[in-house]
Amino acid sequence: MNTSISQIISVLCALTMTATTAQGGNGAKAQPVATALSRAESAAMLKGLWDAHVKTMLPAVRDEWERKVVQGDGHSMKFEYRIYGVKPKQGWDLYLSFHGGGSTTAQVNDSQWKNQIQLYTPKQGIYVAPRAPTDSWNMWHQEHIDGLLARLIEGAVIHMGANPERVYIMGYSAGGDGVYQLAPRIADRLAAAAMMAGHPNETSPLGLRNIGFAIHVGELDSGYNRNQVAAEWAQKLAVLHAADPAGYRHVVKLHKGLGHWMNREDAVALEWMAQFTREPCPQKVVWKQDDVTHTQFYWLSVSAEETRAGTEITAERKGQTILLSNITGIEEITILLSDSMLDLDQPIKVQWQDQTLFHGVVPRTRATLLRTLNNKHDPRLCFAAEVTVEIKGNCTMKRG
Repeated sequence: MNTSISQIISVLCALTMTATTAQGGNGAKAQPVATALSRAESAAMLKGLWDAHVKTMLPAVRDEWERKVVQGDGHSMKFEYRIYGVKPKQGWDLYLSFHGGGSTTAQVNDSQWKNQIQLYTPKQGIYVAPRAPTDSWNMWHQEHIDGLLARLIEGAVIHMGANPERVYIMGYSAGGDGVYQLAPRIADRLAAAAMMAGHPNETSPLGLRNIGFAIHVGELDSGYNRNQVAAEWAQKLAVLHAADPAGYRHVVKLHKGLGHWMNREDAVALEWMAQFTREPCPQKVVWKQDDVTHTQFYWLSVSAEETRAGTEITAERKGQTILLSNITGIEEITILLSDSMLDLDQPIKVQWQDQTLFHGVVPRTRATLLRTLNNKHDPRLCFAAEVTVEIKGNCTMKRG
């Protein structure tokens, strides 16, 4: 264990904390107050935990970037990368660019991968072209992809000096299929995404609320109705943005007279994406689980038992109050809290419809810090406090 962390923990164990919590209806639960940390202790502990994590992981991620391959969930993902421009003080922008191909030979997909590394040139940043681990039509949105991308991002941050607030994904053709699917389900890691010449299949745009999303398709790209579906998504995103003007920032471009190949006109997407910076703790979160599910999205979390495709939660912060709505198919929700979101020394309230599910002070604890850091390996998605509320018998079932 890192010495600084040991010292922090020893001090904390010697302290006698006094704090108060209150519970609302429906069995709301918070961490035990006996383990409560102050704001300063929580910040120091997070720094110590993150520093220890970086020290532990650095040799492994350095090796991965030297060999240009990451591994996880029984799969290996090779990658090539190039660095452009001058490194900003906050770190490099990071672009992950997914090649086309799909259900074809390894040789064809290899050629598409080699082409992808040459396809776009950001003004500044680390531009990475991974090679899909499988040669299948859905090669960029199978379950193992999420973990491999998380590992790639973590290595870029720890070893290469990438800025975790400026991570972008993009992809062409089958890679565009992947962007349609991945962007809503890993949006909490992203600032923006750009989809080129792909098809969304069954995915929903709801999770895109807090990132920029660009769609570029040739006007004549009728394969799999890509042009028609792009126009439909333009309408969907416009409706979502009109109803929620602070969210769903997007651009959709059907390139006139062009088919599946857009003569690199779509490269304008890089400059458009670069205007966005991630919001790791946004005021409002809309979470709709894809067929590849996760237990945490921004500052919302669910248990493994509640992790099912098609479930939906909308949560919004207003001062010290968390408002829950549009709950679909879920009976228990954990709300993750940090001092950057609200004042953890004061009571918070969790409301659903006309019910107060929780009202009280939620203590900061080492257990919550450690669990959320281990879950995402991202200090900006690490939280000091949590409260779990039950909505049994009140949630609606899955809607279309």
